[in-house]
Amino acid sequence: MAKPFASSADTAVKEQTLEVLADGVYALTAEGDPNIGAIEGEDFLVCFEALATPVAARKWLAKLREHTGKPVRYLALSHYHAVRVLGASAFDAETIVAHETTAALVAERGLQDWESEFARMPRLAEAAESVPGLTWPTLTFADRLTIDLGGDRGELVLQWHGRGHTEGDITAWLPRQKILFAGDLVEAEAALYTGDAFHRDWATGTLDAVKALGAEQLVGGRGAVSRGREAVDAAIEQTRGFLDVMIREVGAVQQRGGTLKEAFEATHAALAGDYGHWPIFEHCLPFDVSRLWDELSGVERPVIWTAERDREVWAQLQG
Repeated sequence: MAKPFASSADTAVKEQTLEVLADGVYALTAEGDPNIGAIEGEDFLVCFEALATPVAARKWLAKLREHTGKPVRYLALSHYHAVRVLGASAFDAETIVAHETTAALVAERGLQDWESEFARMPRLAEAAESVPGLTWPTLTFADRLTIDLGGDRGELVLQWHGRGHTEGDITAWLPRQKILFAGDLVEAEAALYTGDAFHRDWATGTLDAVKALGAEQLVGGRGAVSRGREAVDAAIEQTRGFLDVMIREVGAVQQRGGTLKEAFEATHAALAGDYGHWPIFEHCLPFDVSRLWDELSGVERPVIWTAERDREVWAQLQG
């Protein structure tokens, strides 16, 4: 029997948990749904990620307002994917910050991604009609942007570590508190989506740079907060392990002249034991393998995903 398309059959509401990681540092996790966070400055907030729609974002903001009423000065977006950014209008942020490549990707493929992701994950697209349009950064940077939080709160460092989940992923790092919001560069017990990834860069230099920060708490793109250096390093290495297995299996099939379908089946078999019970594993893997197949074939930049292409790849690999 064919599997339901992507996450179309995932209709169960996930329990949200707001955690205070340190004084003025907040994370909202939701059983494998996208995570989101906020950091208090002396008289302002920096929010990290925006969820898929303004209606979904307002629910998060209502929880956050139980702890702080400070206005949102900065909304930092880790990358361009629709379920991370299209709720931005709810924040009334003075400045929307992203990597310069993320701004270019919004222009290049933002509309197609919006249609693609909302069709793949309809439950996350709560009140989709409330989205006013694409989310455009108003401040971009190339490598590093430091925000002085004021008073004795230290600084927040937004940083690009190299190509990974997309070309433009950034993290949010609190050096004083040793807390890292890693976006989708790290997942703690959630499957990786790599349909727009640069697998070899991600699995090597990019994750090495993330690990070198020495975080003692890490909020990944999905999954529970990792607490303690051992748990943080484990989350990073679980992410690297997923990528390494994919690269090994897809590469081996290509080298022997096999097909994309054979590469998917080999990768599924190699990953399912350790990762198959994690959220969105079955959803992600066809798109992951398709992109990696292209990358190992010499296609440098990811082919744009459209709703039609999504269905074609799903039918070919999960049908």
